[in-house]
Amino acid sequence: MSQQACKMEKEIKKSVSLNYLLHIPEEYDPSADKKWPVILFLHGSGERGSAIELVKIHGIPLIADRDPSFPFICISPQCPEESDWAREKDAVIAVLDEVMAAYNADASRVYITGLSMGGYGTWLLAADLPERFAAAAPICGGGSWMDAFQLTRTPIWAFHGAKDDVVPLSESEKMVKAVQDAGGSAKLTVYPEANHDSWTEAYQNPELYAWFLQHSL
Repeated sequence: MSQQACKMEKEIKKSVSLNYLLHIPEEYDPSADKKWPVILFLHGSGERGSAIELVKIHGIPLIADRDPSFPFICISPQCPEESDWAREKDAVIAVLDEVMAAYNADASRVYITGLSMGGYGTWLLAADLPERFAAAAPICGGGSWMDAFQLTRTPIWAFHGAKDDVVPLSESEKMVKAVQDAGGSAKLTVYPEANHDSWTEAYQNPELYAWFLQHSL
């Protein structure tokens, strides 16, 4: 099944809606018992708005668009213009819930990742809902060190460019150290020559997907 653009609406205190891209692996069989792992991807600030095609410029939706067999159900919501993932977190989880209910998705293998603004969103949602995500991979993002104790049950692999002049490397270093100090499992890969775009190399690394699949709730 090809990647498709979707829209979902759900009542949560108030009416919220998000456009999103959905990738279903071409080998998916709705009549089979097989449960598929899920990746929730949060894009950066440059892909906000209402043009859904922007979301597949980078990261997981780009990879899924190029590879119909990519073996994860991939959910890539689009953040509205002038908003951010902190304000949209209820809508994001509503989209996740909708897809989980509609497809043979494995609730024990849901992974979250994102880049730049989405990296911040990854740290935030993983801390807010540790019971939902089996692992998290924030890329060139950051968060509040006070969330560290909420992240001790979630394996984390962060990525950052050493020469990043948009989001300083120290943002990832601070979060990884805070989680480690709190007793959690977190590691950081630094690309010595990368500027803000550390996501291309990170998402092209097959070890990331193998690492995801090593973890389940």
